[in-house]
Amino acid sequence: MRRADRLFQIIQILRRGTRPVTADAIAEELETSKRTVYRDIADLVGQRAPIRGEAGVGYILEDGFDLPPLMLTPDEIEAAVLGAQMVAARGDPALRRAAEDLIAKIGAVIPENLRPLVVEPATRAAPNRNAAPDNIDMAGVRQAIRAGRKLVLTYRDEQERETGRTVWPFAIGYYETTRLIMAWCEMRRDFRSFRTDRVSGAVFTEDRYPDRPASLRARWRRHQHEQWQAMQTRESRKSAAE
Repeated sequence: MRRADRLFQIIQILRRGTRPVTADAIAEELETSKRTVYRDIADLVGQRAPIRGEAGVGYILEDGFDLPPLMLTPDEIEAAVLGAQMVAARGDPALRRAAEDLIAKIGAVIPENLRPLVVEPATRAAPNRNAAPDNIDMAGVRQAIRAGRKLVLTYRDEQERETGRTVWPFAIGYYETTRLIMAWCEMRRDFRSFRTDRVSGAVFTEDRYPDRPASLRARWRRHQHEQWQAMQTRESRKSAAE
């Protein structure tokens, strides 16, 4: 790997990391030595890249650093196009338009020799012809999540029983044929997921819920992990009893 490419990849590794990344991890991914990583980090810092950290602890890239736009590798272009295709196949109308616009923008600005990766991609997402309908304005749901605002849903369960729920939405899950709104439910006082095809009514309120969407997502992930661990424990005990 050329040195310039290696420096660029180090920036990319630090950019996608949410925690300090050790020189060992960088060296393993780039298939080089730790000494080379230390030298490259020092060179990047000397070029005023805002990298913070130290040997043995790890490195992070501080906010605000940017590279020239769309310096993408062929694999990154194919990943972006495939991801946009999947969104276009499974997203609501607003997301589909955004995904199609994204593909067009990538094709318009990348170098000519890479344009076939967008125009005639080697990977392609299958169309989603069996998707359940969204009975709620999904663009409105995304806006409510960004703003941290409550929704009032009229919701039908599997037995077609309707209940009114005031919820704090914090994420949307896109599955093969359905979409789920992940939220904290005031009535159940717990996390719940709501299929968008079972929503029979929705009110988008101006009331902000007393938490941040990112904090709710973090709590939900911990909740999911605890449930998974409890299930594993039950299965282990059942196997031992048998």
